[in-house]
Amino acid sequence: MTDLSQQMNNLSVSGNGESSRSQYVPPHLRGRKGGAGGSSNSDSGEGRSNGGYNNNSRRDFGGSGFGGNNRSGFGGSGFGGGYNRDRNGGGARAGVGRWADGKHQPAPKNERMELELFGVAEDSSFQSSGINFDNYDDIPVEATGDDVPEPITSFETPPLADLLVENIVLSRFTKPTPVQKYSVPIVAGGRDLMACAQTGSGKTGGFLFPVLSECYINGPAPRPQTGHFTANMVFPTVLIMAPTRELVSQIYDEARKFCYRSWVRPGVAYGGVDIGQQIRTLQRGCDLLVAAPGRLTDLLERGKVSLQNVKYLVLDEADRMLDMGFEPQIRHIVQECDMPDVQDRQTLMFSATFPRNIQMLARDFLKDYIFLSVGRVGSTSSNITQKILLVEDDEKRSVILDLLNAGDKELTIVFTETKRMADYLADFLYDQGFPATAIHGNRTQYEREKALAAFKNGSAPILVATAVAARGLDIPNVQHVINYDLPNDIDDYVHRIGRTGRAGNVGVATSFFNRNNRNIVKDMISLLAEADQEVPDFLAKISRESSFGRGGMGGRGRAGGMGSRMGGGGASKDFRRQGGGGFGASSQSSWGSSNGASAGGRSDFGGSSRSGGYSQDYGNQSQSASWW
Repeated sequence: MTDLSQQMNNLSVSGNGESSRSQYVPPHLRGRKGGAGGSSNSDSGEGRSNGGYNNNSRRDFGGSGFGGNNRSGFGGSGFGGGYNRDRNGGGARAGVGRWADGKHQPAPKNERMELELFGVAEDSSFQSSGINFDNYDDIPVEATGDDVPEPITSFETPPLADLLVENIVLSRFTKPTPVQKYSVPIVAGGRDLMACAQTGSGKTGGFLFPVLSECYINGPAPRPQTGHFTANMVFPTVLIMAPTRELVSQIYDEARKFCYRSWVRPGVAYGGVDIGQQIRTLQRGCDLLVAAPGRLTDLLERGKVSLQNVKYLVLDEADRMLDMGFEPQIRHIVQECDMPDVQDRQTLMFSATFPRNIQMLARDFLKDYIFLSVGRVGSTSSNITQKILLVEDDEKRSVILDLLNAGDKELTIVFTETKRMADYLADFLYDQGFPATAIHGNRTQYEREKALAAFKNGSAPILVATAVAARGLDIPNVQHVINYDLPNDIDDYVHRIGRTGRAGNVGVATSFFNRNNRNIVKDMISLLAEADQEVPDFLAKISRESSFGRGGMGGRGRAGGMGSRMGGGGASKDFRRQGGGGFGASSQSSWGSSNGASAGGRSDFGGSSRSGGYSQDYGNQSQSASWW
């Protein structure tokens, strides 16, 4: 019995006799020595060597060590967020500089950290540019406003700080994209900016480069003396907000690269993880905070974060941040907390689409701003080949199987309109022999991060997603985007297909269209013609039917859809140049029409034809019923 008891005591869940560890570790804490779940050194972000699909479970990619010193996976490791030294104190931590005696004193170089942050040139997970990157010089740029500064022509051109240029070179960026050429001098000149640039055009660098450069040159603001107990309160200089957890963490990962060796210490805050752990990490030092609005509101109400020192406010995917879902939170954070007034800070807004009513809302947060339009107005990159197929709802499953069979195991994102459909389709594809995983709002943060890691490292090269993955995510080497369900708003379509064809690379976007999507047919035709893509005959036919039957375009999506993109009322034209009148519906009424179209305009799931299709095609009824 003694031997048996000893054997039982030696058993471990991991199978190697090691002591058990907590299962979930937030991305910004992974890889820290002595931290839970941070011991993995896998480049793929997986914790176990037998991860992926060898365990016959679609949702169990690898083990509990998702983080580790993961380079291609979601989140970061190493020094990110965990700073135990004061910026003006002695014994600086590796890779963290300081501001002393009015000068920026960069930290010494650290080869291990550089390898972790920037990888090697041959590492495909650190994609910087593609074969068509030089074509960016031909992209049209329009900047409107008073006294627009001249653009820079290279990263070495002032006013970029020397340390930032060194980090840009380490990232293997050779020259600025059009949005970066203009944003750097605009921010350096103290101006506010509303930038609308096509997907994959370098918008993240468009706000990180100039903001960090100014921070390196001018240094931090003095810590406020409020008279209250503020020893553990965080006073960031830069606040960046984004609508989704995945985008927040992605921006944070990029910020870590360009903050390397500087006094600026990046931090991150988003929901779905233990707030106490995030607070403790932020209290070790945070000068640049990347946050989701919900978690930031919580931190402000708890008195853990103060916005008194914010010099730069950045809203990424600003049109989504200011729509009906986020606008009250944004107004509370910006206008009702302790953030400096609009006259005492710089505000930058970036997105691929800026509908007119969102521009009017944005005026409340901006002063004397410059509107920057890069690329075809509110359109898509010419590097994306768009294919529109006429597919009825009950034929979609067979068509997507044909498409995936014809591919070469390339990274593919499949978009659906509902969370339920995303889960169902991922299960269906997996049962048909295609390694697929799903990401949507109903999955836990841990599940979402595991799914993204499995997709990035190729163990699950098919990602079925809802709108949570449609905006901002920059995943290298995505070659195919499939719109299994088309959205009800053409702007959402632009963001979806923008997950491929990024940074000068080429990609393919295939969309399943039928008469349930006729509310966007006219905007779809305009978008295809504008991007020099083939316009199928059936689109023109359905457009004529829609015009005849409805006397116009029908119910448009959120924020009025594209409007007249080819004229002056598009989603990325400066509305200040269009004169008064004709504004149309407010954001709330536009949002309402979108919801109405989504709920009643189509049979996304559970409709008789579709459910009948499942019974005929899916086959294994016991498996499909298991998650209903």
